[in-house]
Amino acid sequence: MALHDVPAPAKINLFLHVTGRRPDGYHLLETAFRFIDLCDMLSFDLRRDGAIEREGEHLPGLAAEDDLVVRAARALQRATGTSLGAQIRYEKIIPSGGGLGGGSSDAATTLIALNRLWNTGLDRRQLMQLALLLGADVPVFIYGQAAFATGIGETFQPLSLPERAYLVVQPPQSVPTGEVFSSPNLTRDSESVRITVFTDWQKENAPTCTASGCTGYFGRNDLEPVVFASYPRVAAAHEWLAGLGLNARMSGSGACLFVEFVTFEQAAMQHRKIIGKIASRENDDAAVAKDAWVCHGLPDHPLRYWISS
Repeated sequence: MALHDVPAPAKINLFLHVTGRRPDGYHLLETAFRFIDLCDMLSFDLRRDGAIEREGEHLPGLAAEDDLVVRAARALQRATGTSLGAQIRYEKIIPSGGGLGGGSSDAATTLIALNRLWNTGLDRRQLMQLALLLGADVPVFIYGQAAFATGIGETFQPLSLPERAYLVVQPPQSVPTGEVFSSPNLTRDSESVRITVFTDWQKENAPTCTASGCTGYFGRNDLEPVVFASYPRVAAAHEWLAGLGLNARMSGSGACLFVEFVTFEQAAMQHRKIIGKIASRENDDAAVAKDAWVCHGLPDHPLRYWISS
């Protein structure tokens, strides 16, 4: 038995406000998550010896015990008492240190896929509880739909978002999330907003989107000033996009930036221009952008209906 070519989609944070900090050091957040169709791909073959083995493209030097995919599989084994194991292969597409949740998404896809392959029968709530032990971003991928998130990013309300496309740009630099959140310069007292404030803004500001992207975004990403100050190549990429007339926002803790468009064709047109500049090294553009993708915004996680609610 096997499950092959199982997607693990990236996410973007449409905004990210840091509203406080708990005594245990975790930050209180308000954010809107949306999945995009930039995906890692994983395959799972059943093992009956209980072993969890991985193969494929891993982060250089990443030990198995530190790999979220392996940790997720072992967490599901412990929680359910199954004697089954898995041979896991995966292909990384989502850049590490990009603020797109690649590692968290891989862990969530592992939980969802192995819950099916092993027939362990956990429902969405149970898988989300297990996911939270792996990282604050993991539960949203189990939740399975666009969401307004509060708490440490684990309390969700569903969002209905308009169809959008996104140009995602990767600067030639990665950003460790922990370093950003530990910075003394991070704003930690943003004013809270209700979900209705965000959804009303979405409806009222749709006309501000043009062929060059959306000219305004709701709120802000409170992590941007810290990242831009400490990671000059991320700041340079943001400035470069602005010079091209594109209004970019950083996703999560960075380093990746996104520009929102109404249609996929609009995003694809700008993508062709950017890729052409990177390939030709025009004005040394390759120094400020490593890669770029054009993506559809997804209403749901591709595996949302693999789980019983």
